[in-house]
Amino acid sequence: MQECFDAIRNKISDCNSLQDRHGSRYLINGKVVIEHSPGLSGPGKSATVQVYSSTVIDPNTRKGKLSGKACLKKGKSSKKDSTKTTVYKIKLHVEPGFGNPGAFLIENNHKHRFFLQSATLITPENKCYLPSKTPACLVELRKEELESLRGDGTGERKEWDRIYDYDVYDDLGNPEKGPDHVRPVLGGSRSRPYPRRGRTGRPATKNGTISLDTYVPPDERCSPKKLSEFIANAIHATAHFLLPEAKSLPRDSSSFESFGDIRDLYSNNRRQAMRGTSVTEKVKKFVPAQLFKDVTHVIEEVDIKFPLPQIIRANQFAWKLDEEFGRQMLAGTNPTRIHCLREFPPRGTLTESYIEQSDIEHNLDGLSFEQAMKQWRIYVLDHHDYLLPFLRKMYSEGVCPCASRTLLFLRNDATLKPLAIELTYPGSSNNVDGMKTMVFLPEKEDIPQALWQLAKAHVAANDSAYHQLISHWLHTHAVVEPFIIATRRQLSVMHPIHRLLDPHFKDTMHINALARTVLINAGGILEKTLFTGKFSMELSSELYKQWRFDEQALPSDLIKRCMALEQSENPRGAHMLFQDYPYGLDGLDIWLAIQTWVGDFCDIFYEDDASVKSDTEIQAWWSEIRNVGHGDKRKEKWWCQMTTKADLKRTLTTLVWIASALHASVNFGQYSYAGYPPNRPSRCRKFVPEEGTMEFAEFLKDPDKHFLNMLPDRFEASLGIALMEVLSRHTSEEVYLGQRATSEWIDNEQVKQRFEKFNKSLREMEKQIMERNGDPELMNRRGPAKVPYKLLYPDATKVETPAGITAKGIPNSISI
Repeated sequence: MQECFDAIRNKISDCNSLQDRHGSRYLINGKVVIEHSPGLSGPGKSATVQVYSSTVIDPNTRKGKLSGKACLKKGKSSKKDSTKTTVYKIKLHVEPGFGNPGAFLIENNHKHRFFLQSATLITPENKCYLPSKTPACLVELRKEELESLRGDGTGERKEWDRIYDYDVYDDLGNPEKGPDHVRPVLGGSRSRPYPRRGRTGRPATKNGTISLDTYVPPDERCSPKKLSEFIANAIHATAHFLLPEAKSLPRDSSSFESFGDIRDLYSNNRRQAMRGTSVTEKVKKFVPAQLFKDVTHVIEEVDIKFPLPQIIRANQFAWKLDEEFGRQMLAGTNPTRIHCLREFPPRGTLTESYIEQSDIEHNLDGLSFEQAMKQWRIYVLDHHDYLLPFLRKMYSEGVCPCASRTLLFLRNDATLKPLAIELTYPGSSNNVDGMKTMVFLPEKEDIPQALWQLAKAHVAANDSAYHQLISHWLHTHAVVEPFIIATRRQLSVMHPIHRLLDPHFKDTMHINALARTVLINAGGILEKTLFTGKFSMELSSELYKQWRFDEQALPSDLIKRCMALEQSENPRGAHMLFQDYPYGLDGLDIWLAIQTWVGDFCDIFYEDDASVKSDTEIQAWWSEIRNVGHGDKRKEKWWCQMTTKADLKRTLTTLVWIASALHASVNFGQYSYAGYPPNRPSRCRKFVPEEGTMEFAEFLKDPDKHFLNMLPDRFEASLGIALMEVLSRHTSEEVYLGQRATSEWIDNEQVKQRFEKFNKSLREMEKQIMERNGDPELMNRRGPAKVPYKLLYPDATKVETPAGITAKGIPNSISI
């Protein structure tokens, strides 16, 4: 039996007060909407609903009065996109003087679980309360609810358990497959710190095979419709890009023959060739059967087209240009790493740079070297020192890894001109000092230019790995999960901050669990596609040491990277050093909108600093985040004390920013840019050849062929493209920033007015973004490849945004 207590919140939408007299009792009418798991029946009479009073205490239980039970019966079913939904009308009998419903209880005695899409009661209110203002009859229920969600930290979680607890990342390895699939535990030690994940109490694998039933609490699971859609999209992408290359597994390790050969991956001919065969049967040959348990009926019905990635749509060779190479550091899929160089030569903790002043001073558009430095015109994309300790280990795995520093010059038109690339790679010695270093400068002559192109490919491979492992996975998915767990464990659903954050946590834990199964695990897709290979997550742990929550606030991040100046009188908190930084400029607008909305929300419920300090649930929440969820960093001094309204507002604004806009900016442009391997290769199979070697002689014969041979092989590249396609695709259930799944998510009119103000500000920003993209003076908004920057376009105007690859829209949560 499954029991579920919940305060009346998103899953219960409240309407105007209406109670009908029925003999000596009253009736509360409502409806319950559930989604069936594919192939399974609905719960029907096996499930019952009751409500607790929020205003009248039962003297026997000291809780709110409990209504009679209403069974789910005589439901009306409908089917859309292969998902069956059933709507049940319910009538709850209550005694006179029952008062106002404040919470509900669901019991499920059915043999199958079901997905509760919504429950609507015709009740007078849908309130949330700070702990000190909880109605007396709900105090014990509030306490019981939180205690039941915490569990005791032991036992294997069953799929119906609503229990939240923490664990380290000890489930990435698969020892049953042999020593090559053993991975270190991340989290719980000084050497390998990491954010905590949700505890499952289950082994990482079953008999060495992939399992998609990793436990997450039921409230965190994707709906059957979304899960089916997600898996069906993945299978179609696999079928389109991977199957023709996979042949009969062993994989095809050959190179692409030409750039046209790569372009053929997206052709209609390839799609037509798949029509005559069963996608299901083909994929079954190398995808675990578990993938098909719930979605075989969806796969053949979905007809997905795979467009040319935007980077080659208008100009198939614009990606080769230095201007486009630099532009993508400001407006591409990883715009958060570049920073202004404040000291020359570039210096890390392990090494100094081999780039000399004489290498670049002639290429500063008439400025002296001193002028360029003083005017903050020299920038660096640094992927050097953090990679050095891993290079030799990666090299032993059969890839050709380099660590890179790239210097760029900010021109008068705000475009970035590359000045020099420094590559360090394993030499003959077994220590860092034995590394080899080469410095490359931009050239116009054929052969030097071809070498420069190879060097840029190594930089792109560095940036691709950093983007996927750090900017995307660590800085959004991984760091947010402890906040979700702490929110469920410490903030009652009656708490206003729970109500504020809930939409920004939707589906994230489930997506993260799936990622641990197929994406970041030993032998998973990232290990197969990134040059970091089996050391990918270990590298992620190393860079978590540098992570600070306070520096993920966008103004703080921009100021730290010297992309903006601190400006306390500016509502945004920062002033951009130059306006044509699309991520920074659009981002600060979105940041201000979130900051204003969060501030307005907090002002409604908190009178002063004392009300924050005395909020027992908020204090427990913040303590658990610092000491448990991010416990490996609990002794660091930058954590705020959470004693003021300013502390709370800043924390919540940063959290909402990470879960919505930051994730959107680094996720939904992946197919546009990385969907074309030459633009952003994920690994390199060759080093840049040194003059005087046999490899250099081969390079001279056909530089383009050498470049293609350096890219990932056909199988790896195809797998990477399929991944980019799946990650960049919006699902049909997405709810965007400035929207809520239901208009009755709260009954506080002040909150609703402030939320409408938030939505209106986002709609205004959409107009500004389109105007900026059309401004010819803002050259980084489109660039030589003519790719408009819309990754921070909220898409709050439309009630429903079409699913698919749109390269725009900010979902509320990290749900893909």
